[in-house]
Amino acid sequence: MVTRLHEFLIATLLFSLATPAITIADEHRDSAERPAKWLSESGAYTVSFTSSVQPIEINRIHEWIVHIETEEGDPVENAEITIEGGMPAHNHGMPTAPRVTEYLGDGDYRAKGLRFHMQGEWQITIGIDDGSVSDSVIINLQL
Repeated sequence: MVTRLHEFLIATLLFSLATPAITIADEHRDSAERPAKWLSESGAYTVSFTSSVQPIEINRIHEWIVHIETEEGDPVENAEITIEGGMPAHNHGMPTAPRVTEYLGDGDYRAKGLRFHMQGEWQITIGIDDGSVSDSVIINLQL
């Protein structure tokens, strides 16, 4: 025989199980709408990127627009940017030598020559030197 107390306990249990799933779904939806951001090693910069290829494909040369901001949220203007990458688990670098070819304004930099030749975990290091602060950001990608 199911009593009102049993009904209440079952309803409470079902609600408590559903709440985290709703929260995770909301967080996933929000993160899909905003590009991921990475903090530099010293905390001086925040970096995000968008790829010309969505999703990133194996063995396809493409470009990124790399956006760089200060910790206050101001765009980093005319900095010297370097890009290196590789697969730490395989102990090798990228098959290409990506480079920033153009400053687009508002903290945006065009990087060309990115290519990932195999699936797995890649690590991209973006070096930033704005003339007063030199720092780097490590972006881990699972492709």
